[in-house]
Formats: sequence, C-alpha cells, structure tokens
Amino acid sequence: MKKLRQFDALVIEAFVKEQFHQPSHSQNYYEIVYIFTGSGRHYLNNNVVDYRANDWFLISPEDTHYLEIKRKTHFGVIKFTDSYFSERRSLMPNALLKFQPEMMMRNKAFKEMRLNMDNLSRINLLRTIKTLIDSKDSKEVLSSPFIFYQVLSLFALFQQQWGDLNTPYSWNNDKQALISFIHQHIYEPEKIQVKQLSQTFNISQNYFGKYFKNNYGISFREYIDNYRIKLIEGRVAAGLTLRQIADEFGFTDESHLSNYFKKRTATTFRTYKKDHSS
Repeated sequence: MKKLRQFDALVIEAFVKEQFHQPSHSQNYYEIVYIFTGSGRHYLNNNVVDYRANDWFLISPEDTHYLEIKRKTHFGVIKFTDSYFSERRSLMPNALLKFQPEMMMRNKAFKEMRLNMDNLSRINLLRTIKTLIDSKDSKEVLSSPFIFYQVLSLFALFQQQWGDLNTPYSWNNDKQALISFIHQHIYEPEKIQVKQLSQTFNISQNYFGKYFKNNYGISFREYIDNYRIKLIEGRVAAGLTLRQIADEFGFTDESHLSNYFKKRTATTFRTYKKDHSS
C-alpha cells in the first residue's frame, strides 16, 4: 500500500477535484480536511462516512484512507508532522499544556461518524480554515506564531465540541464529556456499563438512567444501540465480513451479530447491503 511522506512540519493546501488523486494510502503526517463544497464518501480504516459541504475529518499516521468523490469537491487541508507542535510547546498557554493535538487526532471517537458542530463553532471553524488557506503561500507560514495559534484554535474548537478526551476523570460535570467517553470506548463494553460510568462520572448508579434520559432525551441503552448500529452500518459499507464486524464489536459469533442487527433495524444484513449498495 502506498505511504505518503511529508518532510515540512506544516503544509496548507486548497484544491478542487472531480476524482480523488490518491489511491488508498497511509501517511507519516496528521491531516485536517475541510469540505467547502461537494459530496462523496470517506473510507477510513474499516469505516465509511458520507461527506458533504462544511464537514471535516481528521487523519493520523496510523490510518489508511481514501476518498470517493461523487460531486466535484473543494478541499481545504492542513497537514502537520509530530514536530510542528512538539517544537512549539513554549508558545502554548499554560492552560493548554496538558492538551495534545496529536493525541486528539489519534482518538477513534473522532473518526467514526460525521463530525457535527454547533452553528457558532462551524462559523469559527470556517473562518479559521479560510485564514490559514489565505496564508498558505506566505514565506513565514512555518515560523509564524500567528499561524501556529490559528492551527491551535482549530483544536480548541474540537475540544470544546467533544470535551477533553485525554482527561476523562476530570469530566464529571461536562455533559458532552460523557458522550465523548462512550464514543471513545464503544469497543470496550466493560467501560461503558452503567456501574463503571457511574463511578467515572460520579453519578449515582440508581439515578444514572434517569440522569441520562433527562440530559440527552433518550434512554442510555437506546443511545448505545443506535450509536453501535451506525458504526456497524459503516463497516458493512466498507465491505467488512460479518465475522470481522462481530470480532471488532465483541459479539459471540455472526449469528449473535445478525440477530442484534435485525432486532434493532428490522432488516437483515443481506437486505441492508442490497438497499445501500452504490
């Protein structure tokens, strides 16, 4: 498989494509991709997510990905290596020293589904991306503290939207943090049991179900099932076998997975694949 390499610590690009110019590949850098216009599908590792205008996604060196463009797409891309942040720690405010953009880029919770933001965050994200692209040809792009803070502000927006994924035990009063924790550990069933979540977030085990329903408008079990089904649908779209999906999500066997899927979607895998084939 092709591996792309970048030696500059920071590269900023913008381009329009009707057909993506790279096959499935990995890379030695991190990448923030913003969709200005267009639509298609993003294949990332074992998952597929449809994209459209104003979507964004994150790619780290451990990932394998490619894009299937359905409508001509205008991309904005920020690419950086490990050294970009590690060599600029002295520029980071004290409050953000614990914050590691590279770790956020590697977090699976950011990669599984379309990443939505509230309206104000979307506006700020677009403004920041445009500012960076306007500066992409500057000779000072690599050395500029202004550019560094613009890139850092992207991660502040991500962190604001999802909670600090790297400090779970300080999240007790953050509603979004509970959801982020569930997304992060969806493949580790023991960590998202009510007993464990109650301890992690300092919520009474007996009150947890009511707390979740009051705050999120849906029962805890229904939320877990809906989220897991969405991820499984992405695996089906990516072409994984039932055996592979069952192993990844901890089902006993293919029959267990098939029964779970049919019970919650009222359809079989065969019918789902037929109805959603491109």
